[in-house]
Amino acid sequence: MARPERAATTPSRGRTTTAPPRTAAGTAQDRAEGAVTAADLLAKVGTCAEISNGRYRTDENSPATVPVCGAQGAVFWKADLDIDCDGQATAHCNGQADPLYSPGTAYVQSDGQPLNAETLPYIVVPAASSRWSPGASGVRGGSVAAVVYQDRVQYAVVGDTGPSDLIGEASYATARGLGIGSGPSDGGVPSGVTYIVFKDSEADPIEDHQAAVSTGERLARQFVTDN
Repeated sequence: MARPERAATTPSRGRTTTAPPRTAAGTAQDRAEGAVTAADLLAKVGTCAEISNGRYRTDENSPATVPVCGAQGAVFWKADLDIDCDGQATAHCNGQADPLYSPGTAYVQSDGQPLNAETLPYIVVPAASSRWSPGASGVRGGSVAAVVYQDRVQYAVVGDTGPSDLIGEASYATARGLGIGSGPSDGGVPSGVTYIVFKDSEADPIEDHQAAVSTGERLARQFVTDN
C-alpha cells in the first residue's frame, strides 16, 4: 500500500569534498547486515540502461551527470551522499545542528509521526517530474533499498523526497551504517555511493529496520541472480 506523502520536500544541501575517516574494522558499525556483499551487488551495476528522461545534479551548482538506471527487479543510481536529518528532533538531528532541518518527512511512521533520521536508515528520492517518476518504477515510500559504499551494504527504506532535479541523499543513520561521517553540516561523501532500490518492495511498518533488512537481503540475492 502506498504511504501517505507530505507536501514538503527536503531542500538541497551542501556536499563535502572529502570523506571522514571510517570506523575501525570489527566494530558494530562495520558488521554486514546480510550475506550479500558489496562486491556481489556492484558487479551487477557496471552498466546503465537509462530510464530517466535526462540526468540529475548532485548539488545545486553541479552539472547534471547522474542517470537513473533500470535493471531486473530494481532501479539504481550512483551519486554522492548528502546527510538528511529531517524528521523527529533528536540529539544530533535538530534545528541547531542542521540549518536546513525540517521537522517533517515525506513519508511517516505507522503512528503518523515523522521518521527518525538518527535511528532509521532511509534514502531520499527526487520528487516526481518529467525527468523521472519514482512511482512509475515501483519506487514509493517504504520501498527497500540497498545502499553500497566501498565494502559496506546498508539496507534502508525510501523515507523522504527532495528537489526534482537533485539526487544523492540519505539519512544520518544510513551514513553511520556505511561508515560515512553523519554530521548534517560536515558529513557525507562527494561520490562513490550506489543506491539500488527494489521495485514494488515494502518494509512494513516503514520504521521497522529489521523488516527492511530481511526484505532487502532476500531481494538483493534475487537481484544478483537475475542480473
